[in-house]
Amino acid sequence: MCMDYKQICSSLVLIMLAGPANVEAAEATLAVASNFTAPANQLVEEFESQTDHEISLVFGSSGRFFAQISNGAPFDLFLSADQEKPRALIESNLAVAESLFTYALGGLVLWSSDEQLVDGFTVLDSDRFQKLALANSRLAPYGVAAEEVIDQLGLLNALQAKLVRGENIAQTYQFVFTGNAELGFVAKSQVYKNNSLQSGSAWNVPANLHSSITQDAVLLQRASGNSAALDFIEFLQSDRGRSIIQSFGYTVEE
Repeated sequence: MCMDYKQICSSLVLIMLAGPANVEAAEATLAVASNFTAPANQLVEEFESQTDHEISLVFGSSGRFFAQISNGAPFDLFLSADQEKPRALIESNLAVAESLFTYALGGLVLWSSDEQLVDGFTVLDSDRFQKLALANSRLAPYGVAAEEVIDQLGLLNALQAKLVRGENIAQTYQFVFTGNAELGFVAKSQVYKNNSLQSGSAWNVPANLHSSITQDAVLLQRASGNSAALDFIEFLQSDRGRSIIQSFGYTVEE
């Protein structure tokens, strides 16, 4: 038959080789740990400029998202601040096991909006501040890490009366930014860009003082066929996506 319709067959072959003319646009809603706010916004901006997909971002504590997803919240992709919660969702058959990957390794910083206050960890053992902010360790992995640092420095008892806890790392940052707390343990990505401190003074906490802040992402079962979520995962793992993540002070695994 192709011999009789040579031109038509040739056109069909070209179309098949080229693939589909357009990938159908889709929408996805991402639950994102609040430490990842700045890079997530930039990632989505670039992703949407390159595709017809639309991504909605919701930021909050990983613990709160885990509870919401477990109770049926309509998220498509979960970018947690730890490994445990995405894996627990897989065990509950709420997430796709094959989609699990580490998208970033977080860094912890002791930060003040006062450019003169932080001169290393020694400020913690001084009378130069009244309040020290950290994220709630029941909900936020960065809060767990902050408590581990204080304990490693032998200051847990001495600092108890000065501690104020934010529900997540974004609220913790706001406590310090607004001056409601002179100091706070925040995510490096909140105060650094392209390896440069944007304001105030800071001490980059050595990684050996706390557990690794390994941040995993996972596709939720309801979105197993969502092209927007699947394509965004691919973008996160691309060279450009990894470059954006690293520019905010995260380490990206090889």
